[in-house]
Amino acid sequence: MISKKLKYIFALSIPVFIAHGIEEILTGFYAVDAWDAYLFQPFAQLSMHGVMFVTFQLMFWLLLLVSLVLLLGEKWRFHMLAIIGVVYVFELHHIVKAVIAGGYYPGLVTSLAFPVIAYFFWMEWLKNYRLIKQK
Repeated sequence: MISKKLKYIFALSIPVFIAHGIEEILTGFYAVDAWDAYLFQPFAQLSMHGVMFVTFQLMFWLLLLVSLVLLLGEKWRFHMLAIIGVVYVFELHHIVKAVIAGGYYPGLVTSLAFPVIAYFFWMEWLKNYRLIKQK
């Protein structure tokens, strides 16, 4: 159900996500992005220990949910890949914000890979989806 090509595209995106995260950390994305500030505002009052505890809990809950999806079967895994595909598209916001700012925006350099990855990912995902619907 999930083609080797789709798995390969996803696997190829993992080092891009890692490089992207590193670029965001090193360039202070967290200090300038309004979405980031809004999303993580509830943690602003917590101590560093409190933030680490909440982060651990959230990651553990995510691990439980991902484990459930893995157990539910390939159809669920296939549909979960669509969430990653949405993230590929969402990463375009770095490019949009750089254009608006008229210069570099934190995360811009590595975000340039995501439109390419998104294109190939969604072409292959939709191809897989059509094959599933034919069955």
